[in-house]
Amino acid sequence: MKYKKIALIAHDGKKAELINFILQNQTYLQQVSLYATGTTGSHIEEAGFNVTKFLSGPLGGDAQIASMVATGEMDMVFFFRDPLDKHPHEPDVQMLMRQCDVHNVPLATNMASAKLMILGMDEA
Repeated sequence: MKYKKIALIAHDGKKAELINFILQNQTYLQQVSLYATGTTGSHIEEAGFNVTKFLSGPLGGDAQIASMVATGEMDMVFFFRDPLDKHPHEPDVQMLMRQCDVHNVPLATNMASAKLMILGMDEA
């Protein structure tokens, strides 16, 4: 399997959706190393998954994951964004998305694209 390190991030309004997603796709996600921002990571742990946690997104967790993307240490990012809410750390979010684009790292920002990326893991 090509994708070994996957970052999982979700805005507050999308955390339940992300947890649902990882539970539905646990067969795939238990085969990789999971990384997450702090609060999201706590929810993932409560769901029974091992995860490396960084700082909370607003405190720099998004930037920590972006750093791993920039240095080639992250293979894929699932960031379930809530486009209908304001986020004080939006510049960090934009920077993370830009790093994914610059370094050609697959990025899913919603459940539909994340499902397709999971399916594509078998093809890669």
